[in-house]
Amino acid sequence: MVLLVFKLAVSGVLLWILFSRIDVEQLWAGLRPASIPWLIASIAIYTFTIAASVWRWRVLLEAQQVHVRSGHLARSYLIGLFFNNFLPSNIGGDVIRIRDTSFTAGSKTLATAVIVVDRALGLMALILVAACGASLASAGTGRGALPIVPAWLWAGFLLAAAVSAPAVFAPAGVGRMLQPLRVFHPDWIDRRIQMLTGMLSRFRDRPAALIICFGGGVLVQSALVAFYLAVARALRIPIGPWDMAVVVPLSFIIQLAPVSINGLGVREATFSLYFSRLGLPLESALLVSLVPTALIMLVSLSGAALYVSSAPSGEAAARPSG
Repeated sequence: MVLLVFKLAVSGVLLWILFSRIDVEQLWAGLRPASIPWLIASIAIYTFTIAASVWRWRVLLEAQQVHVRSGHLARSYLIGLFFNNFLPSNIGGDVIRIRDTSFTAGSKTLATAVIVVDRALGLMALILVAACGASLASAGTGRGALPIVPAWLWAGFLLAAAVSAPAVFAPAGVGRMLQPLRVFHPDWIDRRIQMLTGMLSRFRDRPAALIICFGGGVLVQSALVAFYLAVARALRIPIGPWDMAVVVPLSFIIQLAPVSINGLGVREATFSLYFSRLGLPLESALLVSLVPTALIMLVSLSGAALYVSSAPSGEAAARPSG
């Protein structure tokens, strides 16, 4: 409860500061002439990112010899998307996805580990897109608009790759690192370590799955940049694709810090800082941040409809214990 109040306070204070510095009438004036065709195109692009994300998830599950229908995964993903957008946490959707695949996987631990790998590869793809965008934006303009040096993003990507590679290529080493945890519950920890190392071994034997999933992650993150860019075009806001390829991934990365309600306020502050460095008005930054968020929430309502209309399946009724 204390953490929730803190998050509400951070989001509320940041939004109050930002809205106190803008002309609300100018904000609405920027929204009224929005291009409907461009907004429709942006929704289509975001729908594509959902389909690609479901495909990536299935690739990882197939590599673990867990076979789940694409329709079932799509339904679970959409419901999870709804929970992510309407609950004060970004992990609610992951809980749904774990729940919906744990029966077929035979283990909650394995279903959870697949989600963690999916998230880790997605984060690496996010950093890579930001690094590429920052390098191109810096080379193309020669101005000091970037709030972060491209070399830092490249270093972050290489560090993430260096840390994750040993886990895949030397699963036994991961098991040895986790051995100290046995002090809490030896039998329970041993089973989880065995399951985790087994999962990593299967990924080591099927590296194509990780490569495909990472490539899919780059595709998804690039499409998300295109989604925001389409919204900017709809609002007639003059921002280039390389600048958008910096600010969108950066806003996603900063939102990972658990200090706000679903990134609200933190996301808008990130856009505002970057847009101010580009010489664009604060109203434009808030529009490019809030309108895509509203569209994402609109799309995620389909998950609510699926959640309400579908009865619990046999898979949901019988859950594995581990």
